Amino acid sequence: MHRRLFPRVLALVALVATAAAAGAPATAESPTPATTRLRAAIDTILADPRLNGAQASVVVVDTSTGQTLYDRNGDRRLIPASNTKLLTSTAALELLGEGHRFGTDVRTTGKRRGGLLSGNLYLRGGGDPTMLAADYDALAAQVAADGVRVVTGNLIADDTRYDRTRLGPDWTWDDEPYYYAAQVSALTVAPDTDYDAGTVIVHAAPADRAGAPAVVNTTPPTGYVRIDNRAETVATGETSISIEREHGSNTIVVSGQIAIGDEPASDWVTVWEPTGYAADVFRAALRRHGVRVLGRTVLGQSTPEAAHQVARHDSMSLGELMTPFLKLSNNGHAEVLTKEVGRVLSGSGTWSAGLTAISEYVADTGMDTGTLRQRDGSGLSRRNLVPATEFVDLLAAVRAEPWFTTWYAALPIAGQPDRFVGGTLRSRMAGTPAAGNVHAKTGSLTGVSGLSGYVTSADGRLLAFSILLNNYLTASVKTLEDQIAVALAGYDANGTAAARVAPQEVPDTPRTPEGVECSWVKPITC
Repeated sequence: MHRRLFPRVLALVALVATAAAAGAPATAESPTPATTRLRAAIDTILADPRLNGAQASVVVVDTSTGQTLYDRNGDRRLIPASNTKLLTSTAALELLGEGHRFGTDVRTTGKRRGGLLSGNLYLRGGGDPTMLAADYDALAAQVAADGVRVVTGNLIADDTRYDRTRLGPDWTWDDEPYYYAAQVSALTVAPDTDYDAGTVIVHAAPADRAGAPAVVNTTPPTGYVRIDNRAETVATGETSISIEREHGSNTIVVSGQIAIGDEPASDWVTVWEPTGYAADVFRAALRRHGVRVLGRTVLGQSTPEAAHQVARHDSMSLGELMTPFLKLSNNGHAEVLTKEVGRVLSGSGTWSAGLTAISEYVADTGMDTGTLRQRDGSGLSRRNLVPATEFVDLLAAVRAEPWFTTWYAALPIAGQPDRFVGGTLRSRMAGTPAAGNVHAKTGSLTGVSGLSGYVTSADGRLLAFSILLNNYLTASVKTLEDQIAVALAGYDANGTAAARVAPQEVPDTPRTPEGVECSWVKPITC
């Protein structure tokens, strides 16, 4: 059987079997009393005034039988925001494999005479979004351990594994300085183990006396960005620090005030051209290890085939990367994986090639790709359109994949406070039957919210669901998603737990700046 037909065929087989057992024609069965109560509960939740004038699409399917328990506008194409990562992540695991790793190496064609290397040194990027300053330091240590002390040529930063299109299709200009919209390069740096590649963390601390400029530094330390420090230390008062990068440059303006004794203010800021950022960090590491490069830094040239390897670093496996990627809804990881899929499958590290491969894979799982549009890997584009029923088809089908256990565990889990367990759901649905139960991908843009994934019902059924809400004007509709998920957790097809299906109060979702997903607030507190 062609894999793309599986979810719909499964549902048909389940209906035929049910009808045959009852001696009735093979038609859609009447809902049980428990299913009727569930549908009424979800209808009540969706009647909330916050959704007046908005669009709501909700689909719930019992994955063991294929029975649709609820469908409200399931075929309506809506903006999915970060639910888009469900397509990108599953395709990456299938097409690249759980064991796939990104390699970063140092090569040369130069001739050696003692500690003198006559020629260029090539830093070749393999797309690794987890490269830290410490990893570049380890590469530099390997170069020094090889006996190199002086490089007469240039330091070539080779980012040619992917194309030079740095920002995703349709991304809005005003997102560009923020770390969730970092430029994508095959050679980049992440400042910490959230792995927000292509960003620096800027810290502003109070000086020891009022009237002095704030003390500003970056993680990692780098000369690639220029700090324009306009922030002042004050004796008392409310700390109000602004950290913004000027468009088209690496000048970061720090302004405002910070009171003596207050904790430093920090923010994650994208860099302009991450390839140069990586080269700067690596060049500084070489100096620390006693290796001088006499030439200049050159960006974007490819490494000659004849170049031999001097040092290498391999990333964590793709299976391991799924945890920071999905738990923290890391946009940069989604875009790198899109380009990597394109590079591996067609030799072209572009959004276009990657999205084509993703589309072909999800079509094979059962998604009707003629009903949807995917424009990037992360969901930051507002031109992405996916019906909820197609998400549910994907969720039902991938349970048969050999990597499903890894992927399922990497999804955010409701009410689990550890950031790398609960992820963007860690503060949601706590103390309800959904806590520790719901594994789902969140999504948020201004006027857009989504939650798609799995919940185990009260009678042990694994339900796949997708909730997409668009065009609302209120600050947040996350509690409505949570109420639906809690109702699903209480569902019992036999009716013994029917009382739990009624709409329940759930803890309010912590507020974030308008349109910003919890994972996009640093440090993550929601």
